[in-house]
Parts: sequence; structure tokens; C-alpha cells
Amino acid sequence: MSMIPFIDLAAQQARIKDRIDAAIQKVLAHGGYVMGQEVRDFEARLAEFGQSKLSLSCANGTDAIVLPLMAWGVGKGDAVFCPSFTFTATAEVIPWTEAEPVFIDILPDTFNMDPAHLEAAIKAVRAEGRLTPKVVIAVDLFGQPADYPAIKAICDREGLRLIADSAQGFGCTLNGKHPIAWADAATTSFFPAKPLGCYGDGGAVLTDSEHDWQIMDSFRVHGKAVAPDLKGEVFAYDPRYLNARIGMNSRLDTIQAAILLEKLAIFAEEIELRQVVAQRYADGLKGVIATPKVIDGGVSVWAQYVIEHEARDALAAHLKTQGVPSAVYYPVPLHLQAPYAKFGQGPGGLPVSEAKAGVVIALPMHPYLDEATQARVIDAVNGFNG
Repeated sequence: MSMIPFIDLAAQQARIKDRIDAAIQKVLAHGGYVMGQEVRDFEARLAEFGQSKLSLSCANGTDAIVLPLMAWGVGKGDAVFCPSFTFTATAEVIPWTEAEPVFIDILPDTFNMDPAHLEAAIKAVRAEGRLTPKVVIAVDLFGQPADYPAIKAICDREGLRLIADSAQGFGCTLNGKHPIAWADAATTSFFPAKPLGCYGDGGAVLTDSEHDWQIMDSFRVHGKAVAPDLKGEVFAYDPRYLNARIGMNSRLDTIQAAILLEKLAIFAEEIELRQVVAQRYADGLKGVIATPKVIDGGVSVWAQYVIEHEARDALAAHLKTQGVPSAVYYPVPLHLQAPYAKFGQGPGGLPVSEAKAGVVIALPMHPYLDEATQARVIDAVNGFNG
């Protein structure tokens, strides 16, 4: 029995292959392989799509998260609050700045950050007095938006900045608004498996702040001098050779930007197609297994379709015999892993994160999952007797 693709990137490529080939050939012809015109064009269109004033592309989704932290001067003695039930990139960038992550539990229905636990954690950190609360990183896990109105209200009361980590959720909305409506910065990843992915690595930050954009632009290009650094001064040479800060090398390749321009052109339609696939799952699995709940007013981009089963591993083995692949996110929450065990947690620990780690399993999900193939997946799940 042939194995169904978990994410069928080939189906999308076949649809727009001629356009992608032409876009790549255009880059090869003009030779601007690094920070070429396609990068600027893509940044403009990405900002428009994501309802932000500006976007800044970079080498990957991990750098996208650290760039705002660097621009805001987050560092030693600062606390950055983030979920533990997420990919490691969300938390790993925090120690890069010498700040410390404080792990927050998730809501049991959406798997996203629990605002009440966040508020309790901020109060606990302030009471302890060792760290200064500075930033919250909320994750749009599995494709749907976090509870941004509640999280933003907490950040405003406490004087904290907010990052929306939309690596899995770029394109998601809440009451018609993208996460940047609440966040100081929204970040995303263009890893190939993401809903909007390139053919390599890439990432971006969305922001409404011209100043933040300039400072992040400096950091992504080796700390080059940017407009705020040159105010009132004249530097007649390439600003890359006047360094205002210690930076990094995190630029999106022009070829990847060219590919992303073509993918972005069909992205809105693909989000709609994902809704159709998700609804077929919800209808076909109703009453049989725990299916995902989307926050009220939210639209998920369904990066993953995650169900729950107490015999998760046995279900995965059964599905494999039926030619159905699956994936487990995230079997060991970050706060239980050795590099992160020394960092703080919100009061009472993270019982929901620990419980969900043992029961969640993702089914094949992509915009081009046809009804007959999806029926095979649904029948395989419904046929499990474990």
C-alpha cells in the first residue's frame, strides 16, 4: 500500500511551476542574488498581506524571532515569557540575548498560550525580583491565532512588548485582523513545510515601526549603519562598512524571494482550500476522536491538523499500516528538556503542556489533499480499535 504524502509540496509546485521557473530565470538573468529587487518587492507584498506597514525578510524563522529582541535591547536580567509546548526556536533565541525564558502553560482546547497563567507568571517574576519582565512571545501553534486581545491587555498593563510567533500561523486572523494588530512584531518562517514556504530557509518580521525596521535591518546585515545612526552625519561610502552595532548575517536569498512572490500570489486561495480540508476532517471524525477547536472569531491556516488520542503511539502505528503518515508535536515540552530545565516556569508548573504532549498526533494536511485521499485517512482513523 502506497504512503500518502504528509504535506504534498509537489502538487503545489506543479500548479505554479512555469511561474516559478520564470521567476528564477529572471533572477539568474539580472544576477542580484543577495538582496535583489525581488526581496524588496516581496517585503512590500508580505506587509500588505499581513496588514502591517513594513516587513523585513531574513535568513530563517529563528532569526526572525531574535531580531526584534535585539532591536529592543533585551538582555541580561530580562525575562521573556513564552510557551513550552512549541518548537525549540521560540525559546532558544532568548538565551542568545542573555535574557531568560519563563515558560507558560497552554489552553487545553487551542494549544496556545494561557493568558491567565501568563499574568500569574509575570506577577511571580516581579515578586521574586531577580528578573525584569520585558517581552511576551505568543505562538500561533498549528496555524491558529493566540488569544491576542487578552495577551495584549496584559502586556499593556505590565509594560511588556509582544511578539507574535507566526511561524506556523502566518495568514491566520482573529476577528478579521492579523496578529500584528496586537503585536509589536509578528514573525514567520518560510521553511518549506510551512503554509507559506520557500524552497530552502527563510523568514520575516512584520512591524508598524519604521525605527524598529531600521534597527533590525542593521542587525540582519552585520550591524551596518542605518538612517538613525547617520542622522546629522555624512558617510560617503557603503554603510555596510560603517558598523553601528554587532550584527549578524541574516538575509533572504533573492531566488527564495522570487519563489515566495509566486507562492504569495496564491496563498489566500490556499488558505481557503485548507478550510475545506479541515472541515472534511471535522465532519468525518466527529464523535470518534478529539478534533481541533479554533478560537472564537479565528481563522486557522491549518499548518497541522492535530487530533488527540490516549493511545497515540498505537494509533500512529496503525495508520502506518494503512499507508497514512502522521507526526507528533511535541513529545517533550521544552521545560522538560535538559537545556531549558534550569529556566523558570509560571506558578503551578505546566500540567496542560505535559498532558497534551502524550496525546496529540497530526494527520496529513495541505491545500491539495483531495477528497478520495482524505477519505482514506479518515477511514484509517475511524478503523482504529486501540
